[in-house]
Amino acid sequence: MNFDLIIAIIVFMITFYFIITEKIPRSLSAIIGGAAVVFFKVIDEHEALHAISSNIEILILLMGLMIIVNIMAETGIFQWTAIKIAQSAKGDPIKIMIFLGLVSAVASALLDNVTTILLIFPISILIAEQLKIDSLPFLLTEVFSVNIGGAATLIGDPPNLIIGTKSGLGFNDFLINMGPIVIINMIFFLSIMVVFYHKKLHVSRMRKAKIMEMDASRIIKDKVLLKKSIIVFIWVMFGFISNVITGIGLAVISISGATLLILITKKDPDEIYKKIEWSTLFFFAGLFILVDGLAATGLISDIGDFIFNVTNGDAKLTVILTVISSTIFAPIIGVVPYTISFTKIIGELIPQMGENTAPLWWALSMGVCFGGNMTLIGAAANIVGANIAKKAGKDIGFFHFFKFGVVITLQSLILSIIYLLVRYF
Repeated sequence: MNFDLIIAIIVFMITFYFIITEKIPRSLSAIIGGAAVVFFKVIDEHEALHAISSNIEILILLMGLMIIVNIMAETGIFQWTAIKIAQSAKGDPIKIMIFLGLVSAVASALLDNVTTILLIFPISILIAEQLKIDSLPFLLTEVFSVNIGGAATLIGDPPNLIIGTKSGLGFNDFLINMGPIVIINMIFFLSIMVVFYHKKLHVSRMRKAKIMEMDASRIIKDKVLLKKSIIVFIWVMFGFISNVITGIGLAVISISGATLLILITKKDPDEIYKKIEWSTLFFFAGLFILVDGLAATGLISDIGDFIFNVTNGDAKLTVILTVISSTIFAPIIGVVPYTISFTKIIGELIPQMGENTAPLWWALSMGVCFGGNMTLIGAAANIVGANIAKKAGKDIGFFHFFKFGVVITLQSLILSIIYLLVRYF
């Protein structure tokens, strides 16, 4: 084992210890880890900059979406939607739980997981308080739903952005290939939640009436801004869907939409830029450098060769091994760093496996997105959701989450394997 490899592995392990434990901010951990592989000359500064520049599309795409969503959030549209859902359920907590789960899944496919949680958790807690019931069933349903629903599109979950960029697969590819398994998964998942909670969620008619009396129209703060935001958002979504025809990059569409929205709403750019989640972007940048450092040592290439040898080049076994290992290890390591690392491994497998490699990308996406439901630290949405709940006086404990997470993840894994085998082989 060469010196560079030893250094890269040690830096990698230390970095992810701090990312998982969050003893220092995750973004800072990733930046320090990336800087360390340069400092110890595993890669030089030019290679480090290339690691970022080769993935710049992901960063710009995320930046554009962050701006659009933040401006839309100012209108109150997301809270209005949650209240309308509760009212359409006639205040029935089981129906509310199902509807909130469905909305969370759809919203996370169109926005992103963390943003969806930030928007829907507070109003869910409010609805639970109005009904005088435990908000935990709503919150758990929403967290699991965003991780499942986010898998449906290229922009729904950060791992999919990475996979799309590395594989060349577009927005429509994800929708067509991942959409069906997401729908199947949501049906099974919501059925499990109903079975578990149907005897525990009961409220009086008086409490239901209070929900029906809530005036959702008062939530909308700026109707003009809402109309402009919706028009731009639809335009951006259309751009994503049609980019196969137009050839315009997703990052260009995203940042163009964000720029247009700032212009037509006459927002102060400096104020908007402050709302961008810069820590997330720096987190990605640091990881890109860190993983390229590992790749430079030849470790990732060796892992690719190992997987190929274990499966003897059998595409079916390789796909199954990919989805199983991704489901198990991604929520432990963290879905983003795992995805970045494994895309490198798939890159090593492609020349050896021939043309039928598309299922590998879908197996990776299913494993990391659905696997994020296993632990509280498995996905960023889980951590953000737990923090919001704690501030509201509701503690989502690690083991309480894990108890549900294992069941939901196992269900997703079984469905994913069946889906992959039936559809692609």
